[in-house]
Amino acid sequence: MYVCLCHNVTDTKIRHLVRTEGVTSMRELREQLGVATQCGKCAQCAKHVLNEALADIPANAGCPGLMAAA
Repeated sequence: MYVCLCHNVTDTKIRHLVRTEGVTSMRELREQLGVATQCGKCAQCAKHVLNEALADIPANAGCPGLMAAA
């Protein structure tokens, strides 16, 4: 689904950045994708998608050493 029409950003792009680039904030989304920098109507939806994507990531996904210790 399109989140930001002004910059052609989809929920898939946001989720991909969270998984692959470690994006965790709206500031980072704005810097990388331009989300909420033009008309601003997408800000709430983008934040919602960001929060969902962050919730889908396991707590220890960023620390491979924790997996070995478990």
